[in-house]
Amino acid sequence: MDNLLILFNAPILSVQLLIDGLLVGAVFALVAYGMALVWGVMNIINIAQGEFVMLGGYVAYYLYRAGIHPLFAIPVAAVLLFILGWALYRSVIYRVVDRDLFTSILATFGLGILLQQLANQLFGADVHIVPSGLHTWTLFGGMVTIAQIKVIACVFALLIGIALIWFLKRSRMGQAIRATAQNARAARIMGVDTTQVYATTFGLNAAICGAAGALVAMIWIIQPYLGLPFTARSFMIVVVAGVGNIGAVFLAGLGLGVAEEFAGFTLGAQFQTAFVFALLVVILVWRRIRLARQRRYLS
Repeated sequence: MDNLLILFNAPILSVQLLIDGLLVGAVFALVAYGMALVWGVMNIINIAQGEFVMLGGYVAYYLYRAGIHPLFAIPVAAVLLFILGWALYRSVIYRVVDRDLFTSILATFGLGILLQQLANQLFGADVHIVPSGLHTWTLFGGMVTIAQIKVIACVFALLIGIALIWFLKRSRMGQAIRATAQNARAARIMGVDTTQVYATTFGLNAAICGAAGALVAMIWIIQPYLGLPFTARSFMIVVVAGVGNIGAVFLAGLGLGVAEEFAGFTLGAQFQTAFVFALLVVILVWRRIRLARQRRYLS
């Protein structure tokens, strides 16, 4: 209640929380792009989504230690994670593509644990920070601050969303991905190599997460076990927005970012992650009730 009174008595704090929420929400949306793509095309819920983000963050960290500006780590992380995603599809994921959804959840959950433990063994459990070297803007006499790296992340997420929409609509591989998502069997009959489509889709998902991870390392921290909250956020965003609408995913990510910032301020930072999971439960229950009503209406 005290924090709510502070917000009421100092409205400028709400402006700060709103701006921060929108900027970090764009990063959440960026991670969710890939999950929406994989879920819509391959019918797989990738529980290892956050682990790809974590690995992208470590790429930025070690390039920074090598003397390379972490902004240049964004394309490097994307390329390396694309290769990793492609290899994981060829070795693991292809075995569960045509299975039921629960099988894919178990497989990617195990994959996420494996990536966590490998990162812990290779990189250690210490928390790392990657300084972006960028400055902070101030507004309203210093009452509101805007980190430039967050603005860059927001613009990057918006541009990636636009590029992804263009890729799916205009490129030959994008059209093959859309055809496979609509009906994989019919796409095979028409000559589409669905195995190639699935591998590209999963690699593209990993690449997007890798780029997002490099941004996460510059905005927050990096450590082997940061993946689960990003997986939960991505799942929540896709459930709300739907698997076939990149624009809705972006807007849902912004909304989640704002809600999380206000919840972190009013409830306390220690409850911010708990709020994410509690909100996920609420959304799942809401979706369950909504689907039940639709089935009753159709019957």
